[in-house]
Amino acid sequence: MSSIKLILQDSAIVRDFLRTRTPFETAKTALFFYFVVTQSLKLCRHVLARGITDSLRDSWTWTYRQVLLIALKIPSVQKEVQQQLNKARLDIEGKLVPQGVDVSRHLVLPDEGKTVGWILAEMEKMDGELGPHADWKHGKLSGAVYHGGEDLSRVIVAAFERYTVSNPLHPDVFPAIRKMEAEIVSMCLRMYNNPDGAGTMTSGGTESIVMAIKTYRDWAQEVKGITEPEMIVPATAHAAFDKGAAYMKVKLHLIPVDPVTRKVNIKRVRRAINRNTILLVGSAVNFPDGNQDDIVVLGELAAKHNIGLHVDCCLGSFIMPFLEKAGLSDGEDGGARYKLSPFDFRVRGVTSISCDTHKYGFAPKGSSVIMYRDAALRRHQYYITPYWTGGVYASPSLSGSRPGALIAGTWAAMQYMGSDGYLKSCREIVSCARTIANTITSSIPELYVLGSPPASVVAFGSKSPEVNVHEVGDAMSKRGWHLNALSGPAAVHIACTRLTLPLVDTFITDLRDSVQEAKSAPSGKGTMVMLYGLGKSSAVGPEMVSELATMFLDTLYKA
Repeated sequence: MSSIKLILQDSAIVRDFLRTRTPFETAKTALFFYFVVTQSLKLCRHVLARGITDSLRDSWTWTYRQVLLIALKIPSVQKEVQQQLNKARLDIEGKLVPQGVDVSRHLVLPDEGKTVGWILAEMEKMDGELGPHADWKHGKLSGAVYHGGEDLSRVIVAAFERYTVSNPLHPDVFPAIRKMEAEIVSMCLRMYNNPDGAGTMTSGGTESIVMAIKTYRDWAQEVKGITEPEMIVPATAHAAFDKGAAYMKVKLHLIPVDPVTRKVNIKRVRRAINRNTILLVGSAVNFPDGNQDDIVVLGELAAKHNIGLHVDCCLGSFIMPFLEKAGLSDGEDGGARYKLSPFDFRVRGVTSISCDTHKYGFAPKGSSVIMYRDAALRRHQYYITPYWTGGVYASPSLSGSRPGALIAGTWAAMQYMGSDGYLKSCREIVSCARTIANTITSSIPELYVLGSPPASVVAFGSKSPEVNVHEVGDAMSKRGWHLNALSGPAAVHIACTRLTLPLVDTFITDLRDSVQEAKSAPSGKGTMVMLYGLGKSSAVGPEMVSELATMFLDTLYKA
């Protein structure tokens, strides 16, 4: 460095350049070089995380998409697109909003209050206005309803009735609700092998995940001075991580998964880590195909770089912790190999876990738990302001007021089920899922199972060019099944629940018939085929799908 300094000092050109620059011009030059260096570093980190090939492909796709979007603004093209969108809007409204002169709409408050009898009769009428789609008890659902049985429902309703007006925002007024919430968190921490940890309840898996991202963002800023945080997430992780990253202004790197094992590509994760990384993510299990990431290796990386590792067990909830006790964690079943690798707080490097009590915990909808390795980390989740004119304001999560009845219902459900109840439920549901997976593998040659899912979710794709798996999904819809369509790769999945148990043979029979129907007479007009075909058909497909999704959300609020 000293020799370079001497050369510069002896250079007449440099001396003349510096002498002719004003302090303002020097500052501008320094600012310019600072901008170039910082942006170059960001670009290098981005390319390192995404890879050169993916980065170039993303750039080309973005450019191509912008050109097509400009072309869509041509009046004639825009008119045709709008006509198609208007037709789609009417189709969506036709499926969601009851039509006809007999439909009563309650758009303003009644002049006088109605009786209980009238209210219950009107509810019954509304349940029937859209026909059989409102009946979930038939059991042909993928997830959606995690029903613990009629007896448990009565227990939950009794808890609701007792604590209808309660609010944990006022623990001095409702001390029992405060106690129950603390006990729910404690039970979950012990279930995930961290009795000395800490956590809070939230309104669901999405809030648990968003809270975790907020926690690591604030922790990294305070402890490590990181002001441009980044997180590394498997492509199969829940969309709530994308949502949380957008809300909390954290850059997100999506890492591809191995096409066979469906586990996140560890080599790519390792390459994506940089000085701004605050968080790694792994799923146990993921929503799309029900597979588990390698939490042990992710934990080693997190510990090595002193960053967080969040394990998303929202869907695994009260299934994953009981697999080992149920004798389903290791071995062969129907010719398929199922092996559960460690995923909870026993793994070095795991710093937080989200668990949905309202899924396989059979608690009322709107309840989840976010757990941390220790209370010191949880403190970064809190929001506190001592400056409000209404007094000191402090809340543990996004919500201020919260329904204490939900907490009471969750506590009651967990007490009613107990460890034995959850163990039995785990054994039955996982055995049901494996029966479906094994049958597909052994006797439906047109399909294949994605990865080796250890828990309750089975995703299947097509290995035959003659069969479009989304056609299969649409054929299953005609037989009354409500399944989930996936992309990347194209697939369909079922999340088995207690409602699935008596219908497993029906599912397999319907699936065989649907494969043959898709093979011999594909319609090309079903919801799955059209929606996911649109998303893949062109560079602007995702924008059109987003527009349709916006219409769907708008329709939810059309009375």
